[in-house]
Amino acid sequence: MGHPFNNGVCVIIAGPHGDSAGDFGDARWETWVQDVIDAARWLARRHPGAPLWLWGHRAGALLAAAARERLDAPADLLLWQPVQQGKALLQQFLRLKAAAQLADGGGKAVIDGVRRALAAGQSVDIAGYTLTPEMAQALEAARLEPASAHPGQVVWLEVATDPAGGPSPATAAALPRWLAAGWAVDARTVAGPSFWQTTEIEDAPALVDATVAALGAPATPRPVPAA
Repeated sequence: MGHPFNNGVCVIIAGPHGDSAGDFGDARWETWVQDVIDAARWLARRHPGAPLWLWGHRAGALLAAAARERLDAPADLLLWQPVQQGKALLQQFLRLKAAAQLADGGGKAVIDGVRRALAAGQSVDIAGYTLTPEMAQALEAARLEPASAHPGQVVWLEVATDPAGGPSPATAAALPRWLAAGWAVDARTVAGPSFWQTTEIEDAPALVDATVAALGAPATPRPVPAA
């Protein structure tokens, strides 16, 4: 999406996992945040004077917001289906460990056992990934909050089967905090699949179109529907 505006896009693969080398057990949240900061500074040097956007999808929104808080220059935020609390994402991850026991009611005991192991400083294997106590603690503490310095624009996009319903209740409750912090908020809900949950590749053209439209014009505050 850098092409329509003749600007650069730097895509970061937070590793080690998936398409990157190494083991997920070696990953550190702070390293990921610093990677975003380093990439933002690199882009700013390559494209001086161009608007700088930090673009995060799901948990990537938490990383983008954390990096934005520490950047020494203004930057705007583009958030796709953002996760607002890392602890919710951690809980979903732990449920993968308990999936086999959920049918017979043993899921909670498995999750409690995993949490005890993490609290004792032990790493646990979940769905082929090694979750370390450090990563679990970082996720538990992560929150999606507006940066306190140099407020800018935040484009907050969600997809839903029925976009007429507007933003999710959690989003509607969060947006006033961003407005109060001085951020210009552009929140939109578009039609599309939950492509991050599917095993097959799915397109979300309305999400791409909304992104291009939002980046092409300054965001303006909009009324936030009641939750």
